[in-house]
Amino acid sequence: MSGNVTLDQGLKSATPFDLTNDIQVNPDAIVSKTLRKSERLNLTLFAFDKGQGLSGHSSPMDAYVQILSGKMEITIGTEKFTLEAGQIILMPAKVDHALDAVAASKMLLTMVQV
Repeated sequence: MSGNVTLDQGLKSATPFDLTNDIQVNPDAIVSKTLRKSERLNLTLFAFDKGQGLSGHSSPMDAYVQILSGKMEITIGTEKFTLEAGQIILMPAKVDHALDAVAASKMLLTMVQV
């Protein structure tokens, strides 16, 4: 697959898309759905059951987490933040971060190379 190929797996041009209803929380699981993937941009929906999370890691791209429902604890470097529906946070490229669902949650992850 070439580095500049774009995959639109959930988004269709000029068609509304319901972020909160297109992914469901499953018991004791993390569910993800890639909406768009290219060399410089990734859009991924996530659903976390309460108590589920992603351990510390970093990304080569800036990553924006927008909480669609629920409550997430997000660690960036050594700082912890609690975000709820309607809030967004930037996790800078090359900085360790982790995510933990305080409640069943849905989020949109936007990764972009600037």
